[in-house]
Amino acid sequence: MAQERIEQGRGFGAKRAKKSTSLGNKNLVPVPEGAKTSPKRVGQGPGSGMGKTSTRGSKGQRARAASMRRGFEGGQLPLHRRLPKRGFTNIFSEVFQPVNLISLTKAGLSGEVTPAILKAKSLIKSELGPIKLLGTGEVTVAITITVDAFSASAKEKIEKAGGKVIIREKKKEEKKN
Repeated sequence: MAQERIEQGRGFGAKRAKKSTSLGNKNLVPVPEGAKTSPKRVGQGPGSGMGKTSTRGSKGQRARAASMRRGFEGGQLPLHRRLPKRGFTNIFSEVFQPVNLISLTKAGLSGEVTPAILKAKSLIKSELGPIKLLGTGEVTVAITITVDAFSASAKEKIEKAGGKVIIREKKKEEKKN
């Protein structure tokens, strides 16, 4: 039995195993020769042909184990310092978690929808982060949804279906004296 498996897995011509949807021979799909190769094992003695200096030549800075950091150009000003810096990152920007109307419909939500429900249905990653309702898709049932922001088309479609959009109140952080 084991010999048959080995022979079936080898050939590609007439000996090639027939593909089947049954679970019986999923492990017998032949692998082309050369598709699986083991990594080069350097520094494994003179018999390997890559022993002693481990394919690094002899002596010198580049033969050492941790001689140069990434991006080091031999003392020349490196590329990442030569190139000009452009733009800036706005530290006050707010990144919203988008929720489309089509995803509300697919999740089968109706009635009152809160950020906790959206999190439970895996429509958002964090219920504490800002959420924006977007108008892609259609809504057929009345939904009362609580979000931080919404698009005009989303509000229009929800109100047309008999629901409403509520803006979530932001908690004010108290300053410590």
